[in-house]
Amino acid sequence: MSTTRTHRRSVITEAVAPWSKVAQLLRGGGESGTLIPVIIPRSTRRLWWMLPLWLGLFALLSGVMLSLRAADSGVVGDFAYGTAAALSYTAGVLFLLIGALWWWRSSIVEIEQGTNGVLTRYGAVTRTLDAGRHYLWHPWSRVDFVVDTATEIPYSAPVMACPTRENVPLRAIEFFLKFRITDAVLFVRAIGAGNFDLVLSSAVQDAIRQRARIISTERAYDLRGSDVADMQQLLNRQLDRYGVRITGCNIPDVQLPAQYQQHLATRERVAKERTAYEQEWGLTRKRRIDSLGMDIERAKKVRDARIVEVKASLNKAREQVAQLLEEQETNAQRVRFEIETRGRSGLISAQNESRAQHALAKAYRDNRAILQYELARRRLEVGAELATKAPQPLVVRTDAAGGTDTSALSTLLAARLLPQVTAAPEGRGEVRALRQYFDGDGEGAE
Repeated sequence: MSTTRTHRRSVITEAVAPWSKVAQLLRGGGESGTLIPVIIPRSTRRLWWMLPLWLGLFALLSGVMLSLRAADSGVVGDFAYGTAAALSYTAGVLFLLIGALWWWRSSIVEIEQGTNGVLTRYGAVTRTLDAGRHYLWHPWSRVDFVVDTATEIPYSAPVMACPTRENVPLRAIEFFLKFRITDAVLFVRAIGAGNFDLVLSSAVQDAIRQRARIISTERAYDLRGSDVADMQQLLNRQLDRYGVRITGCNIPDVQLPAQYQQHLATRERVAKERTAYEQEWGLTRKRRIDSLGMDIERAKKVRDARIVEVKASLNKAREQVAQLLEEQETNAQRVRFEIETRGRSGLISAQNESRAQHALAKAYRDNRAILQYELARRRLEVGAELATKAPQPLVVRTDAAGGTDTSALSTLLAARLLPQVTAAPEGRGEVRALRQYFDGDGEGAE
């Protein structure tokens, strides 16, 4: 909340002062905070220095006249006129020296550092004088103005009853700027210090009122310390024709109307309470964060301990699993050896049995061959015996060429003799044995 205080507007003016007070007025200003960028020096330069010169010339002319008069007079007159002429010459020389020294001393002008002097002749501006010592030999040359062109002059211009966008007049808006005179001749010829104060005050008030018109009353306090670069550019465009440059400006303070003071106080109180609450919450949050950090550290330690225990249990389980695997591998190796032993035993038994079967089969084949031989021999014997006991067939050859007998007579004889042959006991036994042998693949014969 802004404090109520009396705002004073700066006043820019010019002052008439002797050369001895120029520096004091330019640097310290005048009374009641008056800004004095321009000094009109009170000139002490008069034409009295010409009187000794004229007197010296008159004395010299008088000495010449007395010298001429002494030449025309006698001895006594010559001495008297010579003495008077010598005194006239002496007085003329002294007066001329005094006049010259007086002229030299009155022509010296010393310009203060950081200022410029405006030199005039017969009232017309001729040029500017820089800081330092200058000699004004012309009798009618003089420094009419000493202008401060190096100092940035501060200027305060409070604007009273400035309306906002809602047409609510603010109590005051304080505007502060710094300006510097860039062209001394243009400044003193175009406007002057007194008129410049009015022009600058009017320009500042117009700029402030335009800025206040675009904001609401609730946000009027935001004007403090706001960016006023556009206002500075506007003022520079208006004051450039006077040889003045605005080097910086800002709004240091804004006073709201009375009806908004209580609202502003409440707002600031709420802001302070909010700040206090934020600080308290920050401390509470910090304590909670620290507590959570400690809990996290403890949890990490517990986790690390459990990880160690789990790793130990895992290593133990791995050892047990390795031992179990080793036992299982040993059992498997033993079972494998037993199986291999039983397999080898079975293989040997099978090989022995195979050899025995092979030998048996070989013996069986040999016996079969013997049996077949015996059967064939018995067949031959039976056949031979049958052949001896069989009746002689009657062969009727009808074909002298030796062809097959297919006559009806031979067929009839064969049909009648065959039952007789088969009816004999020996013949029937042999035929039955042969039939059993061939039907049972030799088993019945064995």
